[in-house]
Amino acid sequence: MNKFTAVCAIASICVSFATAGVAQEGFTLSSPEIEDGGLLPDALKCTRDGGDGVSPPLAWTNVPEGTESLAVIMHHYPRGTVAGRDAPSQYWLLWNIPPDTLGLERGNPASIGDEGSDKDQQATGYTPPCSPGGDVHEYTITAYALDAPLSSLPANDDISVDWTALTEALDGKVIAASDINFGN
Repeated sequence: MNKFTAVCAIASICVSFATAGVAQEGFTLSSPEIEDGGLLPDALKCTRDGGDGVSPPLAWTNVPEGTESLAVIMHHYPRGTVAGRDAPSQYWLLWNIPPDTLGLERGNPASIGDEGSDKDQQATGYTPPCSPGGDVHEYTITAYALDAPLSSLPANDDISVDWTALTEALDGKVIAASDINFGN
């Protein structure tokens, strides 16, 4: 090993340790079934595509001090829409999650939090991704640690809560956020 290779190897190890330390200290969203940057597992797809159609299990760590509520949003920007200009397709809108909650089980059987409109604005709750054919779409699940409950939103499931209503309610209350991105 030459001197240059040795220095690069040491620098790489140091960067890995520094990155791991930072990640461990910050609010972090994860899922035991979804790999960040990977593809959605078949079991989590819509029933048309052979999945069970229920929400994925989620976990978060290092909830910041002062967190009084948590929220979760799952979305994707369809072709022709632009982040920051257009509202995305909403797949899951969830708020009023108690701050001591460490995650959500697959399907959220305990009905933790309040849910907004599904993707088609026909009901409240989670919409599972369905295969778009030959294209892979990117989806994002974001968990938010909030410094106050979202009192401007209903304290129950409500179909009138859409992407715009939830993101407006989040404005000025987010202490930290973390996300998982995946394709389907």
